[in-house]
Amino acid sequence: MDAEKYAALIDEATVVYDVAEISPLEEARNLSRRLRNKVLMKREDLQPVFSFKLRGAYNKLASLPQDAVQNGVICSSAGNHAQGVALAAKRRGVRAVIVMPITTPSIKVEAVATLGGEIVLYGDNYDEAYARARELEESEGLTFIHPFDDPAVIVGQGTIGKELAQQMDGSVAAVFVPIGGGGLIAGIATYLRARRPEVRIIGVEPDDSAAMKTSLAAGEPVRLGHVGIFADGVAVRRVGDETFRLCRDYVDDVITVDTDQICAGIKDIFEDTRSIVEPAGGLAVAGLKKYVAENHVEGQAFVVINCGANVNFDRLRHIAERAAVGEEQEMLLAVEIPEEPGSFRHFCEALGRRGITEFNYRYNDASKAHIFVGVQLQRGAEEHAELIAHLESLGYPLADLSDDEMAKLHIRHMVGGSARNIENERLFRFEFPERPGALLDFLEAIGNDWNISLFHYRNHGSDYGRVLAGIQVPQEESEELEAHLAKLGYEHFEESDNPAYRMFLA
Repeated sequence: MDAEKYAALIDEATVVYDVAEISPLEEARNLSRRLRNKVLMKREDLQPVFSFKLRGAYNKLASLPQDAVQNGVICSSAGNHAQGVALAAKRRGVRAVIVMPITTPSIKVEAVATLGGEIVLYGDNYDEAYARARELEESEGLTFIHPFDDPAVIVGQGTIGKELAQQMDGSVAAVFVPIGGGGLIAGIATYLRARRPEVRIIGVEPDDSAAMKTSLAAGEPVRLGHVGIFADGVAVRRVGDETFRLCRDYVDDVITVDTDQICAGIKDIFEDTRSIVEPAGGLAVAGLKKYVAENHVEGQAFVVINCGANVNFDRLRHIAERAAVGEEQEMLLAVEIPEEPGSFRHFCEALGRRGITEFNYRYNDASKAHIFVGVQLQRGAEEHAELIAHLESLGYPLADLSDDEMAKLHIRHMVGGSARNIENERLFRFEFPERPGALLDFLEAIGNDWNISLFHYRNHGSDYGRVLAGIQVPQEESEELEAHLAKLGYEHFEESDNPAYRMFLA
């Protein structure tokens, strides 16, 4: 089907309003003022299940004949689609089996249970849950409801595009839409291309889960080898065939953003709405901010889709910690200063009247000290560059760690000096799906063949578990270690040459 045929079906899809509401399009006044553009938020986070997903799920279920659902329906989902299917099935009086990855945030699991869904927790990611759902579909005679790669689901999500066409005035230049599997953006893009072709459609993905951008560049759907699950609602390794086709034909551009930028977007939304969206819900704002900064745009109007608000409370700590760096309101520095009376005071004088968010120090030797410092910024990137230049002009050796993932995740919480008598130490950063027993599983997999000389672990809620480990490995055993790590199956990165490690811990 082309855009016009999809638009016609979307116009007819009034059944979705049995469960969905026409979400408001609200101006974000604070963000608009800061960006010098008019920013309008489409508040899908206000739906009954706090996500747009009920639209597509209900439209699909309503389109099925009675004999197709006599045994019930089944889906695989990291949470929001699961809630949509569970609610749709409850309204239609149909059994719903929901297969969810073990890593799914508990708030989404509990929400599905409240709606009467039969929950099956299986696998560490969406793909494993999907495979299990397909097995249960066959063995129990259930009907599978795909989260994105189904025309009826796309049509249901496309009702957002219809609402936008009615709510937007003629000044809107572009709509920024989060992308996971592509169902949301495919539905919005097809409708607006048919009814409001002057409005650009720009997708936004996390840079560690950019399945659509990678696929569009390749000219066909590409399966990613690894996806980050901080934004679990869009953590998809492969987009759909139909959603890919529609995005290829009707989406103007796809932007990627990092975790810090997503966290800053969540903060922006909170400051305007006093609502806390999930990481996927902050994607569109993060993408808009990046677009405005890179293109030096002023005086235009843009729409962002706030797609969901199902976030575990324990993730807010991580979000708040990273938001300041993502908003360029904080910079992190490792600085070497003389080990002599008054040196701290002189360094603080060099920083001026700026707020200090963090200041960690450990004695290094009789001539110099290393400090890890967080500095508040008022003017973002411009002030960031000015301070670096100023400190260097005063002769301070320093490393800017504001974009250093290991420093932000681990080093800032570990600064305690270097170990003098550790030989043959190599440093590795590991990631593994967070779930009960995950840390024990990791330690058992590492084994006892080599001494662990450094270890740091932080639990960030339902994100990946992260470990920083120093391992003592004689040179002649390096190949054996690397072969062992390759067999573990955990994503890992060697950080032995990381400047933060060299300065504080090596």
